[in-house]
Parts: sequence; structure tokens; C-alpha cells
Amino acid sequence: MSETQARSASVRIEIPFHDLDPAGYVWHGNYAKYLELARCELLKTFDYSYDAMMASGFVWPVVDLQLRYLRPLRFGDRIEVSARLVEWEYRLRIDYAITRVGNGERVTKASTTQVAVDMKTGEMCLRSPHILFACLGLEP
Repeated sequence: MSETQARSASVRIEIPFHDLDPAGYVWHGNYAKYLELARCELLKTFDYSYDAMMASGFVWPVVDLQLRYLRPLRFGDRIEVSARLVEWEYRLRIDYAITRVGNGERVTKASTTQVAVDMKTGEMCLRSPHILFACLGLEP
């Protein structure tokens, strides 16, 4: 993908109290929720939200999630979660960075992989469906 075709989006979040573990840090499982918020924004940039995916006859389950925790987060921290589409031909691979608002300190890096599954057959697609290429303005 050329830089002019690169797709990215980000969201800002203020860490709520209910996301903390008993030690006062963000519970590790909540990071996946933060990634999901950024991923939804990213999908909107090329008009292929989860509703659009289902309307096109495909679901895209996450089949791999990689997280690297670099710094802890606490109640009230303000973060920016950035998502960037890096692969799309055979799967959707999205890379993420979570940074502190203000100083830009990177606190987490992550990636997810999603594959297309035909809703009628339940079969995993070996290549991303044409609708994805169309939404991205690309030829398969």
C-alpha cells in the first residue's frame, strides 16, 4: 500500500474508574476495548463498518491479537489510540499505538488480524472479498 493509500484513524479516551483493576491500573483486558474503538473509526474511513460488512454478506472475526504493554495507565489518563490498516489483500491487519495525550509517550503497541468469513457458508475466505477492495478504491 502506498502512503497515499494508507488508511488510519484515531480516538481519544479518558480512562474511566471502572476500567481499573484492584491495584489501580487499567485491567489488561480493557486494552482490547480501546483498540476496538479505534478500529471502528478506521473502518468508517472507507465505509466498511461492521454493519456494512454484514450487509455485504461477510463477518470479519479477530483471529489474532498482539499487545505489548510498555507503560501502565491509571484513572483519568487521557490517551489517543491510533489504528492503521497495513494489510487487506488476504486479511485485515491493523497496527495500533496508544499514546498519552499531552506528552505523546507511547504506552502500548498492538496489532489485530481479521479474516473474512462468508455468512452463507460459514467458510473462511482465502482472499478478501471484492467489496473490501471496492471500499478501499482498489482493484483486487
